[in-house]
Amino acid sequence: MAPLVKVDRLCVTARDERGNNRAIVKDVSFEVQRGEVVALIGESGSGKTTIALSLMGHTRSGIKIAGGSITFDGQSLLDMRSRDLSIVRGRDIAYVPQCAAASFNPAHPLLRQVIESSQIHRVMSAAEAEAKAIALFRELALPNPDHIGQRYSHQVSGGQIQRLLAAMALVTDPKLVIFDEPTTALDVTTQIEVLRVFKTAIKKRGTTAVYVSHDLAVVAQMADRIIVLRDGIIREVASTGRILTQPRNDYTKILLAAAKPRVRAATNGIRKETSVPPVLKVMNVVAGHGAVDERGIPAVPLLRDVGFSIKAGSTLGVIGESGSGKSTLARVIAGLLPATRGEVLLNGTKLPRNAAHRTRDQLRRIQIVFQIADTALNPARSIGRILGRPLEFYNGLVGDKRRRCVAELLDMVHLPAAVADLFPSELSGGQKQRVNLARALAAEPSLILCDEVTSGLDTVVRAAILDLLAKLQRDLGVAYLFISHDLSTVKAVCDEVMVLYAGQRMEYGSRGALHQRPRHPYSDLLISSVPELRQGWLDGISEMMPKETSAAIAGVAGGETCRFFERCAVRIQGRCDVEGIPVRLLSKGAEIRCQRTEQELIELFTP
Repeated sequence: MAPLVKVDRLCVTARDERGNNRAIVKDVSFEVQRGEVVALIGESGSGKTTIALSLMGHTRSGIKIAGGSITFDGQSLLDMRSRDLSIVRGRDIAYVPQCAAASFNPAHPLLRQVIESSQIHRVMSAAEAEAKAIALFRELALPNPDHIGQRYSHQVSGGQIQRLLAAMALVTDPKLVIFDEPTTALDVTTQIEVLRVFKTAIKKRGTTAVYVSHDLAVVAQMADRIIVLRDGIIREVASTGRILTQPRNDYTKILLAAAKPRVRAATNGIRKETSVPPVLKVMNVVAGHGAVDERGIPAVPLLRDVGFSIKAGSTLGVIGESGSGKSTLARVIAGLLPATRGEVLLNGTKLPRNAAHRTRDQLRRIQIVFQIADTALNPARSIGRILGRPLEFYNGLVGDKRRRCVAELLDMVHLPAAVADLFPSELSGGQKQRVNLARALAAEPSLILCDEVTSGLDTVVRAAILDLLAKLQRDLGVAYLFISHDLSTVKAVCDEVMVLYAGQRMEYGSRGALHQRPRHPYSDLLISSVPELRQGWLDGISEMMPKETSAAIAGVAGGETCRFFERCAVRIQGRCDVEGIPVRLLSKGAEIRCQRTEQELIELFTP
């Protein structure tokens, strides 16, 4: 049988700033058989998304298909008229992008948008399309499938909107679905939920799919074959099993090694207090939005009685799902969101809650590096001006002194001095994040708040950034608060770990302790949700994994009862949802907030 997709010697070029064309996809050839799932994998700039888009006969602005051929279901896509190509794109080829939220119009109900393509191409009547969409909602395990389509995009979670986008893609029964990094921005538990329903839907329909990703562990669960790309060239093609166990190309081996971050020596238990004050100490912090009552509790609490400390030259990892309060915590420490109760101490000195009331030196000593470097860097300013601003603001440096310091900062983050003359749009994702880090270092801080700084980066670039952070800590003695939903990253870089859920601290201890049982039931859920780098892992995990509930997204409203109660597999009805949560010190040295004793947790979670 002829393959559904055949790509032969594809060449794609891009126009650079000087107006010259350069090849970004070079002589690429491959086939996709009917019913097969093929993964395109590689680091940023490898050409995987460009190739995926070309399978729809589409290119981004400034890019063109310069040579080769693409055959889809026996037809040459590159020879089609625009009108015929638009019909194929909407009806026979569907595309699921990384950012689902940006794919929906916030002004229209979700169901209307999910069935839009079926109406444009007159595949079925509106009533038939709505019935089919609702059936897909049910198949994709969306809550309240009969009515969720009446909501708007801002009224559903990230995992739900990603599944709604999949329903939009599947509603016309396409012959080919292209998934472009569809779970990269999701936390671990949501990612597993989405991957499971995606895989089930693909298998049930016998759908042909191309899956674009930089995450080998995810690809291992989804793909039959893997195409490894680098610099627009195919480096290796083989079955998923062979790639994972017997890689032949050196670059494939690098990707596999990068997917397993190097781990520093573990510390044991919770660090004991000494006479030297920690760099940062957070005490019983409460924060949120809305009116504050007489107890200092806001109408919409996002953090409730959170406390911890960070020693000089060490790293505290803060993990949890989306909505757990991680980024809120960073904003409270930085003074961007004033706490309504509690204290933040810097080297033993109490900080004003609002950044506007802090001294210039207090502002200098706590810096924040944001998740998305694109939005954190001013596109109208050169890198030299971006890095020069904090040097001038905090240290009064101008002229040649400032230029020399900019060059030193770039060297510190392993970027050439010539980058100072470039603009953010001329840099790669990894380079932008290095500039983001260099800007924070320009202030010579005592503490850097790293808010999901590697979540949007591919495995190779992520490993390089983590190595850089570790080197800077060794050289400068800077402390980090490292916020992430990626447990493998936390395991690689953090000395101690705090687990947050719906604004409450569930577990706190050394990184080594977190990976020893017993754990808090929520910590156990997070760790068991991290995809393993082997085939069949997704099929083997329990389909009874607790789902997101209102408790996870409603904040910490009223009382000190456990917010994880509705999702907990070992909850005690009449205690966990009624009584205050005791803090227990486990024999491994970690603290947890749980009604269950250590012995009970050992018995309940022993395999």
